[in-house]
Amino acid sequence: MQYARHFDLKTQRHIELFSWMHHIVRGNDPEVKQGKPAPDGFLAAARRFEDGPVDPRKALVFEDAPSGVMAAKNTGMNVIMVPDPRLDKSYCDVADQVLASLLDFKPEEWGLPPFEDSQN
Repeated sequence: MQYARHFDLKTQRHIELFSWMHHIVRGNDPEVKQGKPAPDGFLAAARRFEDGPVDPRKALVFEDAPSGVMAAKNTGMNVIMVPDPRLDKSYCDVADQVLASLLDFKPEEWGLPPFEDSQN
């Protein structure tokens, strides 16, 4: 129950965002034998997409914690880190990209379609 409570606390302000997600893997999932920085959670998530498993090398992970960055990198995934600004910058070295905010994310830099401007 600890994982569910922590997840609910961390995501309560982002319910709409999480409603768009196909699946969510938490630390108490039966496929997760070891927590971060072990890759178990990210590998479980890669296996659960509708069209079958996703090649980890084609995945893009957003993480805020150094242990999560390591877990994703341990699968071979690309990682964008959005760390707490108080975190020592040396913990960010492993990430493929570091952003101050998710608003700074430019999908076209990763071969993804750019965001559409809903203002126009």
